[in-house]
Amino acid sequence: MNTIKKILGVLFILITIHTSAQVHDKSWRSITENKEGEWFASDEAKAIAENVLLYQRNIGGWPKNIQMQMPLSSAEKQQLIALKSDLHDITTDNGATYQEMVFLSKMYRQVPDERYKKAFLLGLDYILEAQYDNGGWPQFYPLKKGYYTHITYNDDSMVNILDVLKEIKDKTDYFSIKPSNETIQKVQLAFDKGIDCILKTQYKQNGVLTVWCAQHDENTLLPAKARAYELPSLSGQESVNIVLLLMSIENPSKEIVNAVDHAVIWLEKTKITGYREDRFPIENSTKKEKVLVKDPNADPMWARFMNLEDNTPFFCDRDGIKKASYAEIGQERRVGYAWYNDRAKKVLKEYPSWKKKTETLTEKVIQKTNSAPKDEFNIVVDKNGSGDFTSIQEAINASKAFPSERITIFIKNGTYYEKVKIPSWNPQISLIGESREKTIITYDDYFNKINLGRNSTFYTYTVLVEGNDCIVKNLTIQNSSGPVGQAVALNVNANRVIISNCSLLGNQDTLYISGEGAKNYFKDCYIEGTTDFIFGEATALFENCIIHNKSNSYITAASTPKDTEFGYVFKNCTLTADEGINEVYLGRPWRIYAKTVYINCKMGKHIKPEGWDNWSKSDAEKTAFYAEYNCSGEGFQPEKRVSWSHQLKKSEAKKYTSKNILGEDLNLSSQVWNQKKQ
Repeated sequence: MNTIKKILGVLFILITIHTSAQVHDKSWRSITENKEGEWFASDEAKAIAENVLLYQRNIGGWPKNIQMQMPLSSAEKQQLIALKSDLHDITTDNGATYQEMVFLSKMYRQVPDERYKKAFLLGLDYILEAQYDNGGWPQFYPLKKGYYTHITYNDDSMVNILDVLKEIKDKTDYFSIKPSNETIQKVQLAFDKGIDCILKTQYKQNGVLTVWCAQHDENTLLPAKARAYELPSLSGQESVNIVLLLMSIENPSKEIVNAVDHAVIWLEKTKITGYREDRFPIENSTKKEKVLVKDPNADPMWARFMNLEDNTPFFCDRDGIKKASYAEIGQERRVGYAWYNDRAKKVLKEYPSWKKKTETLTEKVIQKTNSAPKDEFNIVVDKNGSGDFTSIQEAINASKAFPSERITIFIKNGTYYEKVKIPSWNPQISLIGESREKTIITYDDYFNKINLGRNSTFYTYTVLVEGNDCIVKNLTIQNSSGPVGQAVALNVNANRVIISNCSLLGNQDTLYISGEGAKNYFKDCYIEGTTDFIFGEATALFENCIIHNKSNSYITAASTPKDTEFGYVFKNCTLTADEGINEVYLGRPWRIYAKTVYINCKMGKHIKPEGWDNWSKSDAEKTAFYAEYNCSGEGFQPEKRVSWSHQLKKSEAKKYTSKNILGEDLNLSSQVWNQKKQ
């Protein structure tokens, strides 16, 4: 029995050594591509996971070309710990960050170690942070000087990122780690922006769409140069997985279908037939020489670099001079770089079935675009294609001008990345979301991005309402540009508009209420921001709203016109703030006749005792009207308010009724206002 145990023990050791050697002999990429299973619960996998955690930087990403499976000495581990806060050489190039996230997900499914989950989510945050406003990603983030700042399709860097985001936004089981709903919304937006960037960078040759370069200028979006031998060109390699990604999108837009169609035409046009690439050993070298030989039976292949003007293949040595064949360049570059590939075979194989599948959907979209909805007064928007339209703006554009009765546009759950405008000739429109939490309209314009001069703020809106008597209900409107200055989520430049049960999300200048003489109503809303996030000249009543500060700053910046009786009135609202926020003013005057009143509101401790600021306008202390009545909470300190503000008497507060504030317009039917009670 002891002999058998010894034999079994030796066999176990030999098997373990053999398995370990097999894994360590593999590349890191191939290990991350291992099929999910018990191996990811092994001690060996756990040891590799420790290395992955060590190599991750605090910002969330990883450096490239690291063989994570190789054992580390104590000194190497200490060195990696010291590098945690270093911001250099963190990238998504050569599979970095992507591969580590895939590996951690496979580990977590077998071993639910919270450190794996935390590292994965930190990597996801890194990807989201690294994205350009135009939707692309650089090769390195934080940015590294040189060609590394270009939008990088090279070695499938951006496609890998979008593959990660697609799995997460689609809520598949590919990743075992599930982000929060808030993060998934950010992922959806980032994915949509990425696809938009792909569509915008597809190169036009003599006005006709073709494919993509390995990298594109981050500002002009045109093909750009990387290393000396990587000149601006059309890529027969990087373009392939871009096309496959576009083909993987369910219910593709007509723009995506058009992009794929033209890319396939180009790939058919540029395939090289009748040749194959042969390789033979080079003396005293591990590399093999390459040579093209004629072979009428060879599968088609594509050159990695083709001229932008006429699609002819070219090759470069490190001197950057184009050559017509790789026989004309030095051996080092000839054998050390992939100049030909056959990857596009997969596109050409899958395209016919994809095209057949999308033709029916495309026809339906065309029919819907060219025809009126089934019920012109009740329109359905569904980004997945089951409604009358797939975009909100298309539904508005198809709506009757100056309709005889209210037009209701019902918006199904989904994240709608679009800039929405309800024109003045479209009054009496209702935008009704399926749910406040899951019907999201988002866009990411901001002052410097718009760059139209000093008034750029007013063009940054996600949603602009110019049609009188409009109702917006049960949805979220977001400016997702982040803390980058003035960036409007909702601009209401109309009269008698109701915003009910909505979330208005942004930072500086979230809600702009414009139009002299306009009177609008906000009920049961959540409104967040940083500085002056409720501003403008219109009169507005806010009832039962949550007003949330994300920074120490100012809630309101009213610009109430002179002789206007009411400005902003907040009734029964709750004022909240992020943790650590403790110096917030109730308002400051954009114009000196600003009027803002809080009645029966609960104020958190983040409200400063003085309450109000004059914005360095001493005249405003005489002309502005800032007041409170019967408020509560730690932030309500009436005895410490600035001397030029007011605490209303009960008799004075009585005039702040809905009827007095919003008025009675004879052209306004009671039905419109009654919808606020639904």
